[in-house]
Amino acid sequence: MRFLTYVIFFISFVAYSQDSAYEKEIEAFRKTRIDSLKHENGWLNLAGLFWLKEGENTIGSDPQNDFVFPVEHSDSFLGKVILEKGIVTFKSKEANQVFSSGHPVKEIIAFDDKKALIFAHKSLRWFIIKRGNQYALRLRDLAGEYVRNFKGINYFPINASWRINAKFVPVHGKKLHVTDMTGRTYLEDSPGDLYFTIKGRKYRLEAGGTRDEFFIVFGDLTNKKTTYGGGRFLYANSPDKHGNVILDFNKSLNPPCVFTPFATCPLPTKKNKLSLEVEAGEQSIGFLNDK
Repeated sequence: MRFLTYVIFFISFVAYSQDSAYEKEIEAFRKTRIDSLKHENGWLNLAGLFWLKEGENTIGSDPQNDFVFPVEHSDSFLGKVILEKGIVTFKSKEANQVFSSGHPVKEIIAFDDKKALIFAHKSLRWFIIKRGNQYALRLRDLAGEYVRNFKGINYFPINASWRINAKFVPVHGKKLHVTDMTGRTYLEDSPGDLYFTIKGRKYRLEAGGTRDEFFIVFGDLTNKKTTYGGGRFLYANSPDKHGNVILDFNKSLNPPCVFTPFATCPLPTKKNKLSLEVEAGEQSIGFLNDK
């Protein structure tokens, strides 16, 4: 009898230790996530997204500029962003107003096929991005309102049952038809599909990213209720030699559009809208967008 009691105690202790270790793993993951949001390259400090027209685009806090920067953190006229046949040049109004890599800028190529420079002025940072055939200036404000007002993230309770075993099936030449928040649609390479079972029902997700790290945009029946209406993100490691992959929905992330109106987030493909409630990972309540 004593031996049986010892065995039961030992099994319970091991199970408790495993649960405790897993909870610590998720808590560490969440801390890293918060740190990344608050980082200079994080999403919280986005303060503007301005689409360039061909030719000159003026920037600064004065309303006469094509792109108006925050008045409390910008001089009136900072210079011109010039788009000419896929090459973006920046011309500063005053060489000591704007810096790149710590050096004052007078005139420099800001974006081409080889580089995209980061510019600094007071608490502002900006750089050029390309989306399809369009170019935009993405502005950060390290002292912006979303940084100042950030109160943290709401989560579902940690539940190890949402750590799902999936089988990866590669699909050669597969393309995803992705639509983003702006309504723009584009093709994205896909390494293949992930198949898994939850409570006896079979599901499939189309993977983005590469074979080294999958990037998945998925929707589920919690969207517009307890999670963001545009779905959530999930990353997964590459499959083992048998094609096995762990999908840990406790690590489901809100897209950047939850934290800032200046992001261009991809939406789930039609096949990635799951017909179940994934009550795991990040919730949207209390954020900028919880619709």
